[in-house]
Amino acid sequence: MIVLNPAHGGTDPGARGENGLAEKDVVLEYAQVVRATLEAAGYRVVMTRSDDSNPSYDDRDAMANEHHDAIFISLHVASTGTIGTVRTYYYQFWTPFPAAASVPQTPAGVAPPSAGLEEWDEAQRPYTDRSRLLADLMQAQLAQSFSGSPAASAGVEVRELRSVAAPAIAIEISSVAVPDENVLKAFDSSLSNCITRTLEAFRPANAGETK
Repeated sequence: MIVLNPAHGGTDPGARGENGLAEKDVVLEYAQVVRATLEAAGYRVVMTRSDDSNPSYDDRDAMANEHHDAIFISLHVASTGTIGTVRTYYYQFWTPFPAAASVPQTPAGVAPPSAGLEEWDEAQRPYTDRSRLLADLMQAQLAQSFSGSPAASAGVEVRELRSVAAPAIAIEISSVAVPDENVLKAFDSSLSNCITRTLEAFRPANAGETK
């Protein structure tokens, strides 16, 4: 199952260009094209939003965590950067995994705090290596199709990736500062093809639950 996350939405437009172009609209169009391409290749695909809504980070992550053997891909458009370049990110934890011994003791007769929130915030940690591999494969594909893009992915604290219990990456295209929105729209075919080729390398469409 491929979970596509068009970032932002609703009252959160994301990055905005001087021409009024909003990131939330561009990434929704990208997701629709990517979905069609992936489904044609044999993948099952869901989107965290298919309209101008704005699910919470937790709601978006929960959609991915409902599915066995999922892959989560978040789509963004940058506010700056060289037009036509693309960067891929995986979630980088900058703090060590919290040790069980560090959990404070609670007084007798007082219910201990739920560990659910902590576990939710750490859901991506066991998948960091797989996410990084996926991000590196994706960036290698994108660098071939989008001239000037970096050769390797980067680890960043991308909020919507943190609570995904599956390989998860974010792709960010530059930028909303285009003279004509059709410049960004023209990238949808190359983007969807790069994503499809990467997933074929990472996990073929006919492998197990993803068919």
